[in-house]
Amino acid sequence: MTPGRSRALTGRVEWSLRLLVWVALVQAACATYHLEAADWPQWHGPRRDNISTETGLLKQWPSDGPQLQWTATGCGEGYSSVSIAGGLLFTAGVIDNQTYVLAFDLDGRPKWKSLNGEKGAVLPPRREWGRPWSGAKSTPTVDDGLVYHLNEVGRLAGFDAQGGNQVWAVDVMTRFKAVEPVAGYAESVLVVSDKVICYPGGTDGSLVALDKKTGKVVWANTEIGDQPSYSSPILVEDNGVRQIVAMSARAVFGVEADTGRLLWRSEHVNRDEENVDTPIYHEGCVFVSSGYGRGADMLRPTFGGTAIGVDKAWSNERFGNLHGGTVLLDGRIYGVSYDARSWCCLEVRTGQLQYRGRGLGETSLTYADGMLYCLGDRGTMALVPPSPDGFEPVSRFELPSGGRGPYWAHPVVCGGRLYVRHADRVFAYDVRAK
Repeated sequence: MTPGRSRALTGRVEWSLRLLVWVALVQAACATYHLEAADWPQWHGPRRDNISTETGLLKQWPSDGPQLQWTATGCGEGYSSVSIAGGLLFTAGVIDNQTYVLAFDLDGRPKWKSLNGEKGAVLPPRREWGRPWSGAKSTPTVDDGLVYHLNEVGRLAGFDAQGGNQVWAVDVMTRFKAVEPVAGYAESVLVVSDKVICYPGGTDGSLVALDKKTGKVVWANTEIGDQPSYSSPILVEDNGVRQIVAMSARAVFGVEADTGRLLWRSEHVNRDEENVDTPIYHEGCVFVSSGYGRGADMLRPTFGGTAIGVDKAWSNERFGNLHGGTVLLDGRIYGVSYDARSWCCLEVRTGQLQYRGRGLGETSLTYADGMLYCLGDRGTMALVPPSPDGFEPVSRFELPSGGRGPYWAHPVVCGGRLYVRHADRVFAYDVRAK
């Protein structure tokens, strides 16, 4: 072979190798992007607004519903929804009267099951009306390689996301001298920077922040002083102030995220002292609602670093969502008014009802790609275009029957799939447009 031909061949080989490396890097970047885009790492998604950024989904389902890709079993008893991160799906349930956090791969195969409790210690019986609704209610939160879960009796634990080994655990009910809620703790904890936020509702700590790597106390707010609710907190950043907005059994409030200092508080009391719905932040205001005769408030905190007040922009006693969740879209809030079991659309600026009428009864919902995914408490799943004019599903189907309790776990749309948890099963449906 002549030197010229040798150099040409070497050049072609080098060019081919560079091309292969470039293709591999592009593929890796695309794979990484797909993983990140397909994550739903906590209650109500990455921003806790219950809105998915998924696109390319079906606008109408077949008459018998979208294709059921798989069913994961053995999840135990409870109403925990699912979180998805790093190629795994997480949920929680009560099995043999003990609480477990469970992980499955995205084909529904079990990966690990870890006890969130002391070995051999069973859960105490539920009191009063909480007894029929026993089971895990908190959805696991995934952050920085760890999975965090609060069980019904106040045990907050962090687990290795890949293997399920427990990293740390704190009994927040005992540590902060709290009284267990009637139906057990239901909050899905929030991670803010290096802290895990939860609301034990104790005399030594109402809202508290624990180090996410060790479980050690970073701060504990004792100013709020209320019993815990069943609501989950959100992070708000406005006017240079990062604050955690949460609900107790009697109020909605904001605390400084770094210190736990109480910034503002507004009473929100219903006849059963049960605040369950997650607050929504919108353009400097906070929306909250609850059932049992209380309705909805739109609050306007005066954000700042010193003394902060709060004004009430409006109230609407006819819209009171209990635990199915609400979604804010294009200046309107959608959800179910619990007391009337009616589907509602609320104008966010004024609080005026634009629609109130028949839906699916008690309904849990989420939003993706222009459509509301609505789950009735008897197992009907509906695909509904958001509209101020009424509840008009374009498709609906019945979920598989069996299992104890109503269909209350909130649905999740992630990675082209609709995930629904009921009793000891998780169903995964393909909702991608073909």
